[in-house]
Amino acid sequence: MGPRISLCVIFCLLSLCSFGQVASKKMKAVRTDIAPDIDGDITDDVWKKADVAVDFIELRPKPGLHEDRDHRTEVRLLYDNTAVYVSARMYEKTIDSVARELVSRDNTGNSDFIGIILDTYQDKINGSGFFVTAAGVQFDAKYSLGGNEDEAWNAVWFSKVKVDAQGWTAELKIPYSALRFSKKDVQNWGLNLIRMRRFSQKQLFWNPLDPLKNGLMNQEGTLEGIENIDPPVRLSFSPYISSYVNHYPYNIADVKNTTGSFNGGMDVKYGINDAFTLDMTLVPDFGQVQSDNRVLNLTPFEIQFNENRSFFTEGTELFSKGDLFYSRRVGGTPVNYYDVQGSLRAGEHIVRNPSESRLVNATKVSGRTTKGLGIGVFNAVTRRMDAEVEDAAGNRRLIETQPLTNYNILVLDQSLKNNSYVTFINTNVLRKGNTYDANASGLVFSFNDKKNTYNFRGSGRMTYLTNNDPNATGYSYDWSVGKQSGKFSYRFSQSLTDDKFDPNDLGILFNNNFFDNSLYLGYNKPKAGKWYNKYELWGEIEHSQRFKPKAYQSLAFSAGGFTELKNFLQVSMNINVQPESNDFYEPRRSGRVYRETASRGAGIDISTNRTKRYNGGGGFFYRDRDLFDGYGYDLYFYHNLRISNKLSLGNDILFQPRTNYAGWIGFNNATSEVVFSRRDRQTIENSMDAKYTFSNTMGLTLVVRHYWSNLDNRDYYTLADNGDLVKNSTYVNAQANRSYNTFNIDMVYSWIFSPGSEFSVVYKDASELSETFVRPGYGRNFDRILGSPQNNSLSVKVLYYIDYLQLKRKGR
Repeated sequence: MGPRISLCVIFCLLSLCSFGQVASKKMKAVRTDIAPDIDGDITDDVWKKADVAVDFIELRPKPGLHEDRDHRTEVRLLYDNTAVYVSARMYEKTIDSVARELVSRDNTGNSDFIGIILDTYQDKINGSGFFVTAAGVQFDAKYSLGGNEDEAWNAVWFSKVKVDAQGWTAELKIPYSALRFSKKDVQNWGLNLIRMRRFSQKQLFWNPLDPLKNGLMNQEGTLEGIENIDPPVRLSFSPYISSYVNHYPYNIADVKNTTGSFNGGMDVKYGINDAFTLDMTLVPDFGQVQSDNRVLNLTPFEIQFNENRSFFTEGTELFSKGDLFYSRRVGGTPVNYYDVQGSLRAGEHIVRNPSESRLVNATKVSGRTTKGLGIGVFNAVTRRMDAEVEDAAGNRRLIETQPLTNYNILVLDQSLKNNSYVTFINTNVLRKGNTYDANASGLVFSFNDKKNTYNFRGSGRMTYLTNNDPNATGYSYDWSVGKQSGKFSYRFSQSLTDDKFDPNDLGILFNNNFFDNSLYLGYNKPKAGKWYNKYELWGEIEHSQRFKPKAYQSLAFSAGGFTELKNFLQVSMNINVQPESNDFYEPRRSGRVYRETASRGAGIDISTNRTKRYNGGGGFFYRDRDLFDGYGYDLYFYHNLRISNKLSLGNDILFQPRTNYAGWIGFNNATSEVVFSRRDRQTIENSMDAKYTFSNTMGLTLVVRHYWSNLDNRDYYTLADNGDLVKNSTYVNAQANRSYNTFNIDMVYSWIFSPGSEFSVVYKDASELSETFVRPGYGRNFDRILGSPQNNSLSVKVLYYIDYLQLKRKGR
């Protein structure tokens, strides 16, 4: 199918449905003049006048089943001028039926929980969730279209729980400062209540969810008749101070092995009006974030790391639309970091070359109007970065690797009927001086029918780089249409990206210049049978070609299935077949192609019931290739032991051997030929974690990870013009083999000593070793990395939350 498709086909598919909707539950909002005490005791008289939400309905494992009387749920809601209050009674036959593992904030662990999701604009797209476990641990999250959960979002609210002979109770106070809502005199909010009974794996909702219907927020109930509440002044400050001690054995004259630093800064949140909030971080400190899981990368593409910095993960759902924002670019590797080596004069060497840019400040403004228009503005500034080089006489000079840089994002997101939306996004990177600037824009849309059964979505994007190239403008588009609800689902997708499209100054794209089409078919059976709770089947065909000049790239056939058994054992299987393909990226040279032979693969994954004290799982995936009779497999295994509600241990092990694989190894300097190798590779990743939680506000976590991967080149081959490999018996590259090891320890003590305030102590040990030879044996490599120079750091940080309204009351 070409880039164009008849619009009538799309609209015919979208019109194949009826437009009836199932009536949702309603609950009357009751105002109170007396605020209840948040102590977990729900016998206060003030709760007696509230309406009661009852008759929760199961979603898992048996959709549609009403809860029985012995395990019923009763939830009451009140509100006043400052907050929404929630009381909940969760009945159980015995205390032992209540799961209550202690974990850190924003985790539920192996615990029962109760939660409330509020859609304050009742747009059936966006919501805020507040949950508390039977162990008293808080969890909050933002929800968007389709039920996407942003658990990095944090708010300051209050909760208490109690466990008794009847089960357990909970009380919540959600201040209006944690919510955004309109100034209407009378308003209705979207509402749903969620209960999890962990030991029986039962997840129940007050307003029932149809597992065959796509989406979460669109299946909410209604909280009616909230009257005469005003959005409060939402202003808070979170100043911090931190101190670091770092030790690395440089053992070089005039270079200190041990260094220290003292830092200070502040985060600010300000409610500009009832809908919009300003978030700002001044002189941020991200030294305590989780270490990256570094790997040996032999592909032509960069590695995408997770974002662990809270400012860039919290409340960023608007900025993630259009796939033009990869937050690790901000404060990431300087744009000219890799050019320093080529800028050295005769006799010079690099003294230091910082691999990360220093963030000066970052600001974001986001919110949504009563008309459903979401607006997001993001700005960040990184300072100039320099590499320092030295000549033989000891003279030093600086080479700029990144100028002062300003990052900007603007998002306009209009919510439409039926959980649909249209979004415009623009990103801009401005650099001081002669270094190029970058601009990217995108239009994103998603349209659903009234029953949320059929969907048509897509995007169009354009990039422009000011690098004096008259053809520096690139474009990309994608669209898909299909059925997303019901037992049967399907989706046809198409995407095109030209050879000039480049969003990587603030986004991430691994490769461009392609035209892809795919067809997905699925079958979902969520209702239990004799031996299973649910199962799914799926199949997919994917075809890819190079866009310019047009050429076939690849074809893939995939199929698989998933089932959950009555004992909650989960099993998934998949197969994949790929005929011969053309790889235009692996040769690392424009205009060249590597003709990759056919391959086949199959795998299985198994996981046991995670509520058990000892649980685990694993998987095995095998693939063989026609070329060189190559084969490889992924074998992983994990297991967890919950010793008590406070102490638990975990271990994950991954084996990835590859035999007789082929890949790019370099260029022949004598002939400029592209050289490949027939290689073996062994990869083992072993990580262990432990946590001891003293209380629902204090805990200690430990993560230890060792990653080892080697590359053993057996033979060398020249890449022929037709894409085949021709054996080269004369080429030798003694530096091409590799033994790569990385080792990390992250130990974190955290104490939330007041809502929103935290004291943390973090110890880190990190080492990385890349050697140009093969060292066989996992044990030998583990000993080697432990004996290599280690970078040790200890940091202490205190962050204190200050609420303007509380200060104002204390002042009065």
